[in-house]
Amino acid sequence: MKVLVLNGSPKRESSDTMHITRAFLKGMASAAPLEAKILHVADLHIQPCSGCFACWRNGGTCVHRDDMAGVLEKIQASDVLLVSYPLYCYGMPGPLKTLIDRILPLTAMTMRKVGERYEHDSRADTAHLRFVMICGCGFPNSAHNFEAAVQQFQLLFPRNHTILTLPESPMFNVPWAAPVTVPRLALVESAGAAYAREGALSPALTEEIASPMIPHEEYARIVNGQA
Repeated sequence: MKVLVLNGSPKRESSDTMHITRAFLKGMASAAPLEAKILHVADLHIQPCSGCFACWRNGGTCVHRDDMAGVLEKIQASDVLLVSYPLYCYGMPGPLKTLIDRILPLTAMTMRKVGERYEHDSRADTAHLRFVMICGCGFPNSAHNFEAAVQQFQLLFPRNHTILTLPESPMFNVPWAAPVTVPRLALVESAGAAYAREGALSPALTEEIASPMIPHEEYARIVNGQA
């Protein structure tokens, strides 16, 4: 199984969220042969989409000559696109959003009605792709924080998507939190194994992963320097 990871954190490997993503990949590798490629978006040269729609008129070729053409090739050659990022202002970090804007060449200008909404037709063969979003945030609760990011991902990739959200994610980068972070990463690892075997996760498992590792009030006191 080929997995392409788009790491949207400007911290690259030091990202809080990448601790979670690496655990998920480790679980996947334990259950099935895995070939994982990690792209740090911060290291890529990707121009913002200019909205000219030239890619829709000239066979999918963008007017910008940057790293995005290679990213599109890697996406199409993968079985799973895993988007890993920390929550920034209730959405994606800017460079990752710029990259996502530039996947437009994978679609066509023509559209069709699917259920209650219209979607652009696919230009590229992406029917085999599955999509995973792993997102962490620095708040102590999932509710009222991840909703916009989750809905955006669901609208971008309405089929074959799996979403993991984790509050209190800065704790993954501090050694003293190991008594609670190590068990949580083990749970994420088990989720990766389940995903590799079944291609989906149970709502109960995703809800357990999204629960706070320590009580809200205790986490807020620590962050506020009141511990």
